[in-house]
Amino acid sequence: MKQLLFTNWHLMRWVRLAFALFLFAQAYITHEWFFIAFGLFFLFQVIFNLGCGSNGCVNPNNKNH
Repeated sequence: MKQLLFTNWHLMRWVRLAFALFLFAQAYITHEWFFIAFGLFFLFQVIFNLGCGSNGCVNPNNKNH
């Protein structure tokens, strides 16, 4: 878990973190608490390094023909 959290930080991971923090701040400032759910979605992607990167959503092709 420690290795997953502290390695492989790329631009989209930083953007997701910034957006999650922005959504948490907006939830607090505007008292619109449903923003927390969206912030948690992006924070989950940051912690587990999920989602599409700059190369798009591509599954690796590991077939040996």
